[in-house]
Amino acid sequence: MFLTRRFYIAITAVIIIMIAAYFLSPLFVAGKVLWWLLVAAVAVDYVALFHRRAITASRQMSDRFSCGDDNEVRIHLLNAYPFPVSTTTIDEVPHILQRRDIRFLLPLRAGEGKTIVYRLCPKSRGVYGFGRIRVFARSPLGLLERRFTLGEPADVKVYPSYLMLRQYQILAMSNNLTELGIKRIRRAGNNTDFEQIREYVTGDDYRTINWKATARRLSLMVNVYQEEKSQQVINIIDKGRVMQQAFDGMTLLDRAINASLILSYVSINKEDKAGIITFEKDFDTFIAPDKGPKQMPLILESLYAQTTTYGETDYSPVLVNMSRLVTRRSLIVLYTNFLNHAALMRQLPYLTQLNKRHRLLVVFFDDKQLQQFAAEKPKRVSDYYSHVIAAKVDNEKRHIVSTLMQHGIYALLTPPEGLTVNVVNRYLEMKARNLF
Repeated sequence: MFLTRRFYIAITAVIIIMIAAYFLSPLFVAGKVLWWLLVAAVAVDYVALFHRRAITASRQMSDRFSCGDDNEVRIHLLNAYPFPVSTTTIDEVPHILQRRDIRFLLPLRAGEGKTIVYRLCPKSRGVYGFGRIRVFARSPLGLLERRFTLGEPADVKVYPSYLMLRQYQILAMSNNLTELGIKRIRRAGNNTDFEQIREYVTGDDYRTINWKATARRLSLMVNVYQEEKSQQVINIIDKGRVMQQAFDGMTLLDRAINASLILSYVSINKEDKAGIITFEKDFDTFIAPDKGPKQMPLILESLYAQTTTYGETDYSPVLVNMSRLVTRRSLIVLYTNFLNHAALMRQLPYLTQLNKRHRLLVVFFDDKQLQQFAAEKPKRVSDYYSHVIAAKVDNEKRHIVSTLMQHGIYALLTPPEGLTVNVVNRYLEMKARNLF
């Protein structure tokens, strides 16, 4: 039981009247009457609220949440009192979300039920624990407040962004991916590879006649094509400490995981085989490239469990194990982050060797906040030093792109918030140009 603000206002008024009765005696009788009226009202309010448990609440949500997306939570309230009540509902959301606004004021008529809908956006993967639902109810008198502890504690797993994946699936079925920023790229030529030249037989398409070979052989010759074989796309995710930098509350590692999930789906939808590799100091996870129906659930489960020890990244295990496990030429999409040009030069020999056997696309991150800070006009002398350093860091990112291109390695410098769309567009562009 809790005493409300209305109760304190009423008892304060009675006390003031009783004090004033020392100077005006008629007020003493009025004070006593008001006091007993207040006592009676409190008693009536207590009996009305506590004679039975008349408020019920239940929480409805998905058994798993999507990282970086808005996930819907519903709380259904029911008032079984024979009179209207005013309720304050507080849901004990996971403390890691640091939400202090999950507090809802809701009036309920007698026998009425209502549903509260709110959304949570977790920024990292893992298991999140929900507590109980606390409902505070007041009668029309509003002198007392009763707390109801309802609902049951529940744990929910936060997976990589499967809600965005579902959105891609829906738009892909309607051929409307341009709504998400995915470009329509026309592929030059047919979706077939040349196989051989042979003599014309009845039923062959006349458009495949090879006139040069016909002139040499003095008989009709046609080109024979075979269907283009599916290619391999492997996402390699760096789990080192450079990927723990956070933008808008989400680390680069989680953004890379979300992007690799979407790219895997898009590549499988394009009849390519998708695979996953994660590494830090050691070669960690390997999901062999495939395009079967079980591949996406397998990738989703493997990405959910990824963690880091904040260690220094070592590229040598990747090179060794890639030579052993991936024998076919593939598109390698490497998600990492180079802080400066010196960091790139330490890893460049490994990247060069990897690019000789495969087509390598290095994806690393731009810092828009740093660019905005460097573009601002300094106000004090000390600000000039900070702006010079910011400009130097920004220029080094461009120098890294230039160095990679000089060594024949494709590079994608992207802001974190545009990672997924930019990676998918670059993949579609490279596939259209037959670059892998």
